Amino acid sequence: MSQLYQAFSSALEIHSSSINRIVIAFSGGVDSRVLLELAARYGKEQGIECIAVHVHHGLSTNADVWVDQCQQWCLESAVKFYAERVSLDTSSSESLEKLARDARYGVLKAHLSKGDILLTGQHQDDQLETFLLALKRGSGPKGLSSMAKVMPMGEAFLVRPLLGVSRQEIEAFASQSGLEWVEDESNQDQRFDRNFIRHEVTPKLVARWPSFPDSVTRSAQLCAEQELLLDELLVPKLNQALGHYHSLKIESLSECSSLMRARLIRMWLADNGLVMPSQKQLELLWSEVACAQQDANPVLVLGHAEVRRFDNKLFIIESRSSLESWQAELQVGQSLKLPDSLGSLSLSIIGNEYSKETKGALNFSLSNASGPIKVIFNPEGLVAHPVERGHSRKMKKLFQEYKVPSWLRRRTPILMDGEHVVAVMGLFVDRRYQGQDCEAVWSK
Repeated sequence: MSQLYQAFSSALEIHSSSINRIVIAFSGGVDSRVLLELAARYGKEQGIECIAVHVHHGLSTNADVWVDQCQQWCLESAVKFYAERVSLDTSSSESLEKLARDARYGVLKAHLSKGDILLTGQHQDDQLETFLLALKRGSGPKGLSSMAKVMPMGEAFLVRPLLGVSRQEIEAFASQSGLEWVEDESNQDQRFDRNFIRHEVTPKLVARWPSFPDSVTRSAQLCAEQELLLDELLVPKLNQALGHYHSLKIESLSECSSLMRARLIRMWLADNGLVMPSQKQLELLWSEVACAQQDANPVLVLGHAEVRRFDNKLFIIESRSSLESWQAELQVGQSLKLPDSLGSLSLSIIGNEYSKETKGALNFSLSNASGPIKVIFNPEGLVAHPVERGHSRKMKKLFQEYKVPSWLRRRTPILMDGEHVVAVMGLFVDRRYQGQDCEAVWSK
């Protein structure tokens, strides 16, 4: 058994009894080419299905040729091959490297099922480059811990079995095994920071200190251990600060030192799968969201989610499109599909064959209605007089009194009769339409 295959097998040993499938991130470069060879052998020996996923980014004129080559190598290794094309938004402010990486992992995640192991070909030299990039950014221990050898990915695991192996060892194995691979010309482009480090910085460091990659690996591991220990010590504190719906109690955070508070917020964000904020974003989150005026509606956007405050707690909310201009007519006996996966609305006459008598429905009378009932989501400028209240109030105040979070106020269906509010689903019926003739049901 070669040393490389032994290192590969050892990395998968902890999962060997529970692996559903092996999913190989297969670019066709020398690292993933060797990974394919090792995984195919391991899968055959262990009786585990292997598949390879190749992501076509469309960034190289050679990309179509690479797909054909990768498919042929998988065929020779008896590994099922999948090619996926992605489009990158090059007008984005994000770097091309990050756009490609995010798209690649998005595709790979879509191929993962419960119990799968995703294998990627990063090695010791990649770890060194990642460490130096983190150092350049001024990262703390979290960033300097670089890439983990094993990490959860949904109900699957990401494993980097070659992380302790040098690029030189991988290339030697490929040559000795007579393997062919693709050469991505972008790897020579030193406009990319990683390539500059690879071609200009690393060779000089290793020439001066041959054991430098091993030292970086050890430092990254120590940083990772420190991070794990710190999280372990702070988990009880974080649990005490958690509220309903995965919220975070601002009062509990206020009792902590600024350092502990920042750490707890980062842990909370990480547990909810959010991209780690910068130091500046973390400061804004506390000063402008958590500590904003009580009548304010502060929000901090982090990737595809938002951090908002409500009821003296912080909430993580998925960013959604605005529904302020959406409206539709609601007819008796028909179901109206609401936008953005908000369910459907139905309106029926009490005692009629259409009546559903569903628990939680709102009952009212349309005898005073001047026209068809419309459904809207924009409460701006509206006034209503709930049946159980002594006077009318602006919708903004009513939402506050009914303790509706700000991010749900424009996602709650409002039934309108011309300019008059008939009802707000899930909350109240307006006094003008008090009665039992009709029933409205919001099916979520």
